[in-house]
Amino acid sequence: MTVPLPGTFEQRSVEVGEVTINTVTAGSGPPVLFLHGYPQSHLIWHQVAPALATSYTVVLTDLRGYGDSSKPDSAPDHAPYSKRAMATDQHRVMHALGFDRYAVVGHDRGARVAHRLALDFPDAVLALAVLDIVPTSYAFSQVDATFGLGYYHWFFLAAGNGIPERLIGHDPEFWIRAHMTGRHHGGTALDEAAIDEYVRCFTDPRTIHASCEDYRAAASIDLEHDAADAADGRKLTCPTLLLWGAHGFVGRNYDVMSAWRDYATTIEGEPLPCDHYVPEEAPTETTSRLTSFLDKHVRRSEATSV
Repeated sequence: MTVPLPGTFEQRSVEVGEVTINTVTAGSGPPVLFLHGYPQSHLIWHQVAPALATSYTVVLTDLRGYGDSSKPDSAPDHAPYSKRAMATDQHRVMHALGFDRYAVVGHDRGARVAHRLALDFPDAVLALAVLDIVPTSYAFSQVDATFGLGYYHWFFLAAGNGIPERLIGHDPEFWIRAHMTGRHHGGTALDEAAIDEYVRCFTDPRTIHASCEDYRAAASIDLEHDAADAADGRKLTCPTLLLWGAHGFVGRNYDVMSAWRDYATTIEGEPLPCDHYVPEEAPTETTSRLTSFLDKHVRRSEATSV
């Protein structure tokens, strides 16, 4: 596996229940878990993680179903690919590494997993950063023609009868490159070595199927979990940072801060000069903003607990 990460990063496979999670770590200091989005792997953080590893223990993982992590069988209710199942994996990874309390940073699908992780394990998550999303239930409640065209893949990937699997499997490299370049606007160019890795992973039919199950879960069981939270009045209680691409769909179509106010008690955030792939398109700005947020909320918490 060729990766655009320095040699100081250590790769390991961490067994957590029914799955094994591909995990890459580096640095020292307070732990921070980084979760990637679609159609990627932990490598989306390759321009951000090295800088943060100078002050923090960074933990980069592949979500279940993605990268080199396990691809468990699906189920009729899509529960194996619910954000709750994915979040539980990640909490177990951190526990296996010896971290009971940690910060979480997530982009895209990983941000949805991070959201669920902070809800289900509030005592573990010190601070949360979500990149370029609004909450899943909020997004579905706002669906219109603009959403359908801009986020068509939500519906395509969630389709049944093996349709997206068959079509993507016919030419996975075309799908990866077309999907990613269509959501890139200026900024830093996407790294070819990273894209090659994303393509490699999607040549495995199990990855294609698992990633579709991720989207099927989002349109079904995840919404059930979100509705239960809403009925119980559950919100994020940790400090939450919202970052989004000013030129992307989220930045153009939502009042991001307003969208999150019913889901979190303490939020801050701002747009960055990029499209959707925030850590790859605006790595300098992303690193700077994450550093200031983590220094404020994670190091302060660490100092208070001593």
